[in-house]
Amino acid sequence: MRIFVTSQGIISCLGVSMEETLEALLKERPALVSPRHIATRHNYLPMGEVGMSDEALKRSLSIPLNEVITRTSLLGIYAVKECLRGIPPKQEGVRMGLISGNTVGGMDKSEIYYKEFLDPEQHDHTPYIDAHDCGSCTEKIADYFGDFDFITTISTACSSAANAIATGARLIRSGVLDRVVVGGTECLSKFHINGFLSLMILSDLPSAPFDVNRKGINLGEGAAYLMLESENAMKQRGGVALAELSGYGNACDAYHQTASSPEGEGAFLAMKEALEMSGLNTQKINYINAHGTGTVNNDTSEGRAIERLFGATPPPVSSTKPFTGHTTSAAGTVETVICLLAMQYGFIPANLNYKELDPSISFKPVEKTCTGQILNHIMTNSFGFGGNNTSLIFSRITE
Repeated sequence: MRIFVTSQGIISCLGVSMEETLEALLKERPALVSPRHIATRHNYLPMGEVGMSDEALKRSLSIPLNEVITRTSLLGIYAVKECLRGIPPKQEGVRMGLISGNTVGGMDKSEIYYKEFLDPEQHDHTPYIDAHDCGSCTEKIADYFGDFDFITTISTACSSAANAIATGARLIRSGVLDRVVVGGTECLSKFHINGFLSLMILSDLPSAPFDVNRKGINLGEGAAYLMLESENAMKQRGGVALAELSGYGNACDAYHQTASSPEGEGAFLAMKEALEMSGLNTQKINYINAHGTGTVNNDTSEGRAIERLFGATPPPVSSTKPFTGHTTSAAGTVETVICLLAMQYGFIPANLNYKELDPSISFKPVEKTCTGQILNHIMTNSFGFGGNNTSLIFSRITE
């Protein structure tokens, strides 16, 4: 059964729409700044923070300012609303689901109020603690729209949104659902910042994936969602396909709690599985959107995995995290939306900040945006802590 992408929505530091995102990519305009909406003493670190405050997000979504809702949920609602724009309400006989990936859940609020929550005399902020877990964020998104027959949450760290895509495709293929909104949402939190600092992998400079002098990650936040549909569901409502999800693969090498294996075993297996499902050979892939976090470990591991599968001269490779920051659990769909824009408008995004070849990797990433490209098949990678690796392949509609 063929699975089609028929709509998409995104919010990130690059902008609050598809149009703003496309413009920033084509103009090579990163948006990493000192954070304004999260109170942290680590504001010397460049981050990809969404420009809208919680209050501004609530107003744009017509949510009462006194309603208890976390930033993760707000970002998710915003992106899903764009994804559903122009799509008719739930149709008779069409089963629609929501699969959302996130990891920090409502941590942005619970880390503010947890001390007061421990005081038996303080109960004003209990709703924020109750909104802490990842599943509650998905439920908030679903409640806002009210059109879903099935909802679930994926939490596999930085591969969460990519795994949401694969899970949605499986549910359509198995006949459980006809149409699924899939993606991920994540907000910045002190938990994020301090956790990555404890691993000593945050950079105080703009990240430079695959560069020999790379220093590490810049964090980001955002949300992005796709509508996946079976061919019958798409035709029933007169929908138009943006692309086909032609392959996906997931592999866990379980090498280390946070580090990737030196030779990228899990990454290699995930990419190989995605290729096998798609029926494509390596020469058919026109662009690889790398996980490319900018850490020494990830980029070397992923680079070697790409070389193992594609050889010493792979198709064009770039990481778009220097544009958005690493949006962690949302990265799989934030970067998928970027790939689909690249396919639609015929360009390959630049791997910003790259200057010098890493001798441990044989290939250079794309240094400047390449326009006038025909991209028939794109692979995008999302790799999470614990070695959970997911690769997706999207193909141009040619029929």
